[in-house]
Amino acid sequence: MELLTINNVWMMICTALVFFMHLGFAFLEIGLTRQKNTINILFKNIFIITIGLLLYCLVGFNLMYPGFAEGSSGFFSFAGFGITPPEGGMTAAYADGGYTWWTDFLFQGMFAATAATIVSGAVAERIKIVPFMIFVLVYVGIIYPWAGSWKWGGGFLDMRETPFYDFAGSTLVHSVGGWAALVAVWLLGARIGKFKDGKPMAIPGHNIPLATAGVLILWLGWFGFNGGSVLSADPELTSLTLVTTCLAAAAGGVASFLLSTAMYKNLDLTMYLNGILGGLVSITAGADQMSPTDAILIGSIGGAIIVLAVAFIDRIKLDDPVGAIAVHLICGIWGTLAVGIFGSLAGVDQLISQIVGILSYAIVCIVSSFIILFTLKKTVGIRVSEKEELEGLDGFEHGMDAYADFRMNEH
Repeated sequence: MELLTINNVWMMICTALVFFMHLGFAFLEIGLTRQKNTINILFKNIFIITIGLLLYCLVGFNLMYPGFAEGSSGFFSFAGFGITPPEGGMTAAYADGGYTWWTDFLFQGMFAATAATIVSGAVAERIKIVPFMIFVLVYVGIIYPWAGSWKWGGGFLDMRETPFYDFAGSTLVHSVGGWAALVAVWLLGARIGKFKDGKPMAIPGHNIPLATAGVLILWLGWFGFNGGSVLSADPELTSLTLVTTCLAAAAGGVASFLLSTAMYKNLDLTMYLNGILGGLVSITAGADQMSPTDAILIGSIGGAIIVLAVAFIDRIKLDDPVGAIAVHLICGIWGTLAVGIFGSLAGVDQLISQIVGILSYAIVCIVSSFIILFTLKKTVGIRVSEKEELEGLDGFEHGMDAYADFRMNEH
């Protein structure tokens, strides 16, 4: 009983850390975008957290962890609406004594909202808020937990002879959000003024110190994101996971700043920050399987990927104000592949299984997000008017300013 208490307290601390990550996401997004859209971005982030938890209670948890029957295909199952603890759910008989059933629900619920938060940053400054809210309802309520059941719920990707492996969500969380962000950015189009004569133009964020604080908060929150994914307070595995997580983050930041400096001849702080996040996303799939050296290599490659991916996304004229596609999708794919290349699971069979998992999630996320967003585009519309975009969404959508005493004209 004492061990269960210790494990459960650690898992609750990790739950709080993952919740705290939403403040990091909010700070990062508003810092890298313009002042006139601050309220709009904050409103979306608060909506995602609140509605995400409610949806996960009503349908998500039992859709993600349905308890696939023996002989099931492991593709779809649903254990019913609402949440009711099973017999023994508050004892060491549940989850090998790693945590109680209530803690399990809350920890997983914190993950659920993250996927939609990734999309929020990518579509910032030009999406209508009501269609975005409808998208969140469907994507967080149904698509994320259904796709999550394929691995974390014991579904078909976990049933393979060599199971697909994603420790804390490089694919299940980050790429699930990243694929939807890619589709949304493509359907929305670029912000006014982002591309001139085919060339990308910088649209600076209004508060880089706040963006920096956001990244540091996210790094701290990753202690819960990855550390909690051990699913107990196991001292050896938890400490290893935190070491690999931190080393990958540091390596990602350094690699990103070195490469961006070599390419653009300036010390770009925003690239440095996204490099840290790229390292964190890259290590997330295999943080418990890697040595410190592996983690540094994986994070370094993730940081370099950020610089190249941001340039590529600009080249194909996609407008992602916060770099969400580069960080969460492309580094999420890399991190998932890295499980088959580095660490204790490295091997051809594992790499093939990782590719199968990546493709499975790509298909369901691209198709589902396209159906949701394209339907909204053709019915209620998903993009604000030119006037609203130029003058800012805060006034038109919310009737208030984020900094009422420091109003500026931004166009």
